[in-house]
Amino acid sequence: MAQFDFSLTPVEEVSARTRIFQDHLQRLDLDGALLAQNADLFYFSGTLQQGHLYIPAHGESVLMVRKHLPRARAESPLEQVIAMASPKEIPGILQRLGLPLPRRLGLELDVLPAQRYLGFCRLLPHAEMSDVSDAVRQVRAVKSTYEIEKIQEAARRADAVQQAVPGFIETGISEVALAGRIEAEARRLGHQGVVRMRLWGAELFYGHLMSGANAAAPSFLASPTGGRGLGPAVAQGPSLAPVVPGVPILVDYVFAYDGYLADQTRIYVIGELPEALHRAHEAMVTLQNELAERMRPGTRAGDLYQWSLERVADLGYSEHFMGAAAADRIRFVGHGIGLELDEYPFLAQGQATVLAEGMIVALEPKLIFPEKGVVGIENTWQVTRNGGQRLTQLSDAIVSV
Repeated sequence: MAQFDFSLTPVEEVSARTRIFQDHLQRLDLDGALLAQNADLFYFSGTLQQGHLYIPAHGESVLMVRKHLPRARAESPLEQVIAMASPKEIPGILQRLGLPLPRRLGLELDVLPAQRYLGFCRLLPHAEMSDVSDAVRQVRAVKSTYEIEKIQEAARRADAVQQAVPGFIETGISEVALAGRIEAEARRLGHQGVVRMRLWGAELFYGHLMSGANAAAPSFLASPTGGRGLGPAVAQGPSLAPVVPGVPILVDYVFAYDGYLADQTRIYVIGELPEALHRAHEAMVTLQNELAERMRPGTRAGDLYQWSLERVADLGYSEHFMGAAAADRIRFVGHGIGLELDEYPFLAQGQATVLAEGMIVALEPKLIFPEKGVVGIENTWQVTRNGGQRLTQLSDAIVSV
């Protein structure tokens, strides 16, 4: 197989992740887990070539590949990368390798299609199937030094994209045309093009660019902003409407580098914004910074969200926080980020997840004003013992062009 000109996941990285996950399997009294989702495959094997990864509670993982085997072997540091023509071969492969068929098997039931689940039940009729997705997500939530370095690089490139935005803005350009200019710059800087999300039915293309009242249009996405988009087939993001002076232009973009993501929002304006919107934006910057100070190991994610609600009330913006109407309001103020945009932890209502050093969180306090637009901020932060350490470094101030 030809050598690739991109980096591969080190063997010690995959080994460490697997050991931590196996600890979870043992505590859950599972004999093993069978993983098939792309992000999970990549995380635990170093490749997302089509196949299934069996991680036993004890011993070495087995990657069974349908397509493309030579590339999987070149990309993955695993010792056992086996050809598989069909998932029907899984029991036989495990037995040939001396692995007992599992009595209790973990599956990614948050993302696994029902048809695939029923197929596994027929393949392994004596196995009790159990949801292991929470354990997978807990392991992935705490990033290693290797992963943090990837996200730091994604953040640097996110900054570079936002720095270029003022040069692309002009009066009368459509939102979608402006988005195209920004996305081309992201590609030039090495954006991988794919922004992965775990939530069923969730989709995102690079991010959101919206201006004025269009940015305040609610939509289906689990996000404080939706946007009118180009029609009901997508129902989010930039529209054909022109960008005009005096309204906020929201650029909420994700940079995806070498698998890992950094999330960032900045506000731009042609000319000047009304003073009331400026004050509202500054209030969200204040909230972000105070929230980051409290983002320390041992803190419950839900408690941070509750504190945010109380602080927003003090600032006088409760009616507009993360949604313009109660029915449209998104009940979180931040989300974990890594290989996917919606990772643990969620700084959301009722969330019991306890923050740990090495978690990466995108804080995104925003205010939505119908008929006026959206102001607010988003940056990517690392949880440390001293609070949040900011990874996206560009100024939070509104940029006038």
